[in-house]
Amino acid sequence: MAAATTAAEGVPIRGPPGEVIHLNVGGKRFSTSRQTLTWIPDSFFSSLLSGRISTLKDETGAIFIDRDPTVFAPILNFLRTKELDPRGVHGSSLLHEAQFYGLTPLVRRLQLREELDRSSCGNVLFNGYLPPPAFPVKRRNRHSLLGPQQLGGRPAPVRRSNTMPPNLGNAGLLGRMLDEKAPPSPSGQPEEPGMVRLVCGHHNWIAVAYTQFLVCYRLKEASGWQLVFSSPRLDWSIERLALTARVPGGALGEHDKMVAAATCSEILLWALQAEGGGSEIGVFHLGVPVEALFFVGNQLIATSHTGRIGVWNAVTKHWQVQEVQPITSYDAAGSFLLLGCNNGSIYYVDVQKFPLRMKDNDLLVSELYRDPAEDGVTALSVYLTPKTSDSGNWIEIAYGTSSGGVRVIVQHPETVGSGPQLFQTFTVHRSPVTKIMLSEKHLISVCADNNHVRTWSVTRFRGMISTQPGSTPLASFKILALESADGHGGCSAGNDIGPYGERDDQQVFIQKVVPSASQLFVRLSSTGQRVCSVRSVDGSPTTAFTVLECEGSRRLGSRPRRYLLTGQANGSLAMWDLTTAMDGLGQAPAGGLTEQELMEQLEHCELAPPAPWQGSLPSTSSRISLTSLHSASSNTSLTSHRGSPSPPKAEARRRGGGSFVERCQELVRSGPELRRPPTPAPWPSAGLGIPLMPPKMKLNGTSF
Repeated sequence: MAAATTAAEGVPIRGPPGEVIHLNVGGKRFSTSRQTLTWIPDSFFSSLLSGRISTLKDETGAIFIDRDPTVFAPILNFLRTKELDPRGVHGSSLLHEAQFYGLTPLVRRLQLREELDRSSCGNVLFNGYLPPPAFPVKRRNRHSLLGPQQLGGRPAPVRRSNTMPPNLGNAGLLGRMLDEKAPPSPSGQPEEPGMVRLVCGHHNWIAVAYTQFLVCYRLKEASGWQLVFSSPRLDWSIERLALTARVPGGALGEHDKMVAAATCSEILLWALQAEGGGSEIGVFHLGVPVEALFFVGNQLIATSHTGRIGVWNAVTKHWQVQEVQPITSYDAAGSFLLLGCNNGSIYYVDVQKFPLRMKDNDLLVSELYRDPAEDGVTALSVYLTPKTSDSGNWIEIAYGTSSGGVRVIVQHPETVGSGPQLFQTFTVHRSPVTKIMLSEKHLISVCADNNHVRTWSVTRFRGMISTQPGSTPLASFKILALESADGHGGCSAGNDIGPYGERDDQQVFIQKVVPSASQLFVRLSSTGQRVCSVRSVDGSPTTAFTVLECEGSRRLGSRPRRYLLTGQANGSLAMWDLTTAMDGLGQAPAGGLTEQELMEQLEHCELAPPAPWQGSLPSTSSRISLTSLHSASSNTSLTSHRGSPSPPKAEARRRGGGSFVERCQELVRSGPELRRPPTPAPWPSAGLGIPLMPPKMKLNGTSF
């Protein structure tokens, strides 16, 4: 105590260079010389032993430092030998501690190692980089109709499940803001106007939405991706984005391309020119918040959870709004739009026949099927058998309910007038189903319990789904994806986990663990096996992503390519070659994230206590209590054991004992003050100018 008092009063504590200094670091004793600790000037140890900061000693007289002793051991060896021996310590942890102790030579060496490991040119999967575009000028007339009205296009059918995003609530106020600056976020901080909010692609076109404007790129065979359209700066924040780009030579010619943006109840539509530029078609109003925006054939579709649907037809150039039951999911098959509603009914709209009923001022909305238990249809997927099969046009529909049920209904070609028949029912989920996908070989469902995925192998006979032996369980795993507790509703639309793709062997989930992460994990949707992981080349967080399937070029031997598109917080767009990744499947670690990788991802955020269950239908980013969390590395496949091995017992004891679930629960219950060790009094800065750790974003624990 006397020594501590003397140091606090500023009286220097000096001694001979060979004096032995005893340290107690996190309960483990170390002994070294004063010269070893102080040869780096302006470090924590030189300040500590010179009396510039106070010291605390244990009962044996050793100086107590409340830090991790495991990481301190290689740091002390570096001070002794000037050689770095990590001894199994993770590089980021070692860099963080080196910054804490103010060891400038060690910090520079660790930073150089990270720079060498993380190339700005990416790895072999990195395919391209588009820098942030120029900020456009403000749109003069909000309701102007510029240029000729172009005709819309028909997108290629994509058989994937869709769940309605959450209610935007007061987010619609952004649509009425006429301020010159970017609208503020709900957290009260100004929203970054250059951040990529949404990204979507169709054929060889890409649309990227920023806070108040959007841009479109087109892939040209010789010159690569070229910027062909940039919208004016809008008065409101873009929350939904849709793009259609038909292949050249279609029925409507070269100009069969459109892009649409929406916020709250307003929708703005542009016609795109293949060689560059575009013209505004018009502004349309749904009257309620737009929660889904997409194209079906030549029609632009906008839906809301309130039960209102809006359709704009490219041929008649007419905008039609109609009331249906409250909508909780949707999917498209050919020219049919299927709507899942909260009353347990599945409705369909034949948008191809839409112009024929213009005089009646009514859409052709018909009830296709009603759930036997009248549970809300929260996820929907339609599969059309290939026309070349012996079964003809056999329609199969899989849907999930608010009670966790998964059902499959089928429509026989010879009994089209009698409606679909219930084929199979699974009750393996105890939370509402948020996503579902039915394909040729697999049935995949995702529920609100931390994106818990269950998959089945589908048996077919002559292309038709069969009950002999029927669908058999395949795998069970989780796609852990956290969302910000105070994030904006529109941002979650750009972070859809999937599944993406049509072919069974190509369908993938995209996993982003925390909102501020710069690393994404690509996993097979059927088994959860990891295909690859990608990290942003410029180190900025990934704010939006999607998967684009590009058509092949005219060159001999070329084939269609699949790309993962990632939008960054700094406005750039990166592209990753998923085709090459799928070709090398099996080289990446099997399963999902290991426990160590998951804990490293969670270091970038702060978990908030679970919020009480509100009893509402799940959103796209499902929120459920952390108490149901299982290890993300547990991939219980029945076909093969691909799960990552659990850490050794010694490692478990070092981390505090108990199961992984118990440690995660304790992490939330303990609060921020117990998860972070107390920091000693500050010492004079060494002028590094490097933050000890990136700022942590507060998360809602119920978003697992």
